[in-house]
Amino acid sequence: MNIHEYQGKAVLKKFGVNVQEGIVANTPEKALAAAIELQKQTGTKYWVVKAQIHAGGRGKGNIVGSEQRGVALAKSLEEVKTISTNILGNSLVTLQTDKKGRKVNNVLIAQDVYYPGETEVKEFYVGVLLDRAKGINIIMYSTEGGMNIETVAHDTPHLIFKEAIDPKVGLRDFQCRKIAFNLGLSGEAFKGMCKFIASLYKAYEATDSSMFEINPVLKTSDNKIIAVDAKVSLDANSLFRHPDLAAMRDIEEEDPTEVEAASHNLNYVKLDGNVGCMVNGAGLAMATMDIIKLSGGDPANFLDVGGTANAERVEQAFRIILKDPKVKAILVNIFGGIVRCDRVAKGIVDAYTNIGEIKIPIIIRLQGTNATEAKKIVDESGLKVYSAITLQEAADLVTQVLN
Repeated sequence: MNIHEYQGKAVLKKFGVNVQEGIVANTPEKALAAAIELQKQTGTKYWVVKAQIHAGGRGKGNIVGSEQRGVALAKSLEEVKTISTNILGNSLVTLQTDKKGRKVNNVLIAQDVYYPGETEVKEFYVGVLLDRAKGINIIMYSTEGGMNIETVAHDTPHLIFKEAIDPKVGLRDFQCRKIAFNLGLSGEAFKGMCKFIASLYKAYEATDSSMFEINPVLKTSDNKIIAVDAKVSLDANSLFRHPDLAAMRDIEEEDPTEVEAASHNLNYVKLDGNVGCMVNGAGLAMATMDIIKLSGGDPANFLDVGGTANAERVEQAFRIILKDPKVKAILVNIFGGIVRCDRVAKGIVDAYTNIGEIKIPIIIRLQGTNATEAKKIVDESGLKVYSAITLQEAADLVTQVLN
């Protein structure tokens, strides 16, 4: 589960990480009030207005139909209100969104931490994530932080450093010092970075996160180390341990079809293909997606109806799949272990009847308990469906209906 920048910074601050202070607002008037309050709290002379969406590249992104960036510096209270007015309620397009962009419902009014001083201001990149292949955590970092980090990673990969953390041992002090040294820091900035890395890793572990990405981490002109941004991805499977984090979920940032599916206890992930699939069991769902790909199609979704697929759940699954205009065929692949195939077949027939005529081909494969009875129900239903026994038959029918 992704959370917004202002939420990520709140989590970091709880674990002792220095962050760029800010106040979130959802109207231009509240943004103006936030700017006034922030000036009282921090003494900031300028303000940074940041669109809050679940996508990176906001600083380079544009509001649809204008030249307004998703992140902008306001040098007066009037500019705070003007910029907020231009951003709020409109869609922001970045490299990580589609062409329609994401609607901005909130802006973060943040203090200006790029104040002048005697020493150089420097931006770094620091991220903590899980290396699933090796079963260890990784701290990735670079001296070249900022808006062009993707270009740095592509063109100059030697400037991206990695520090492996054994979860059984945890982050050691010498590793924090190594990171600060590789970033070219010394003195107070060196000490500040060591504390920053230790606190960041503590936050990552304590919240059961799958990723913490801070870009940029700023060394200010007075040698403070501050998180200017925060991109956080939480492990959804662990949220039962963190009700405070679960409450940060913003369903308006999620695919509405996936949200609807979850309300019916369906595990659904939208993809970009042309063959919808309805399966029970995650492993079988993955195998079904492979079969679709091998047969010349592309999976339009991952959809696991679970082990207790009843008529209501099957009907809702059909309705959700049919909302995708790209779907040209549907493959239903059910293994009757816990659930009986004849009950699933009856559910399919009832769902088909309730929905009305479905104009795209449906391929049904039911195997397991009472599979023979299930096939008979489908064949005698009079529905315009294709029945398969083996995976190969299902694959051949997918090829047939797509050509």
